[in-house]
Amino acid sequence: MQLSIPAVTDLRSEPAHILKLYGADDRENELKAGFARNCILARRLVEQGVRFVQLFNGSYHQGGEGVSNWDGHKNIKPQYDVHGAILDQPVAGLVKDLKQRGLLEDTLVLWTTEFGRMPTFQLGAEGRDHNPNGFTVWMAGAGVKAPYSYGATDELSYKAVQNACTVHDFHATVLHLLGLDHERLTYYHNGIQRRLTDVHGHVIHEVVENKG
Repeated sequence: MQLSIPAVTDLRSEPAHILKLYGADDRENELKAGFARNCILARRLVEQGVRFVQLFNGSYHQGGEGVSNWDGHKNIKPQYDVHGAILDQPVAGLVKDLKQRGLLEDTLVLWTTEFGRMPTFQLGAEGRDHNPNGFTVWMAGAGVKAPYSYGATDELSYKAVQNACTVHDFHATVLHLLGLDHERLTYYHNGIQRRLTDVHGHVIHEVVENKG
């Protein structure tokens, strides 16, 4: 590892067209260029066989409650106008690059969080509070059907009403795409064998490609 890591993290061998694809050559937005380099590094780690890679967007902007990165409690539009531009091109470049290199077929890409935002404003601010009743996850690669949209919220974008699924369903589907049966996979905890989906969860087969 000590011999291989320096070479993997050295991005100087990346050609100009790849830097441009991700936005790593953006001289006007240094934060975007920095996140883009992280996305390139993620692809390089996948190429080397690293089984799990996590990218975090927003670590460059920390502050008090409701004013840091994507925590849109106070000023959601000004915040998201900044962070959206940093996120957009590098993530799109990563997915496109994985696909053109033949890596996306065996790589599951998840863009996810633990809650959405309320459709109404938060009292005393220009932001929105947490909303666990309706939020979005997007997935790519590793047998995910594309383009495809599953489920919908009500007319106010408040609550999932069409094909509503639980976090357990989501986890069961992710494990299925990774080749694992969530009903058989267990881990030892507090003296018993536990499932990652507890006693819940169903695979959402509608989002999985039918290769039969």
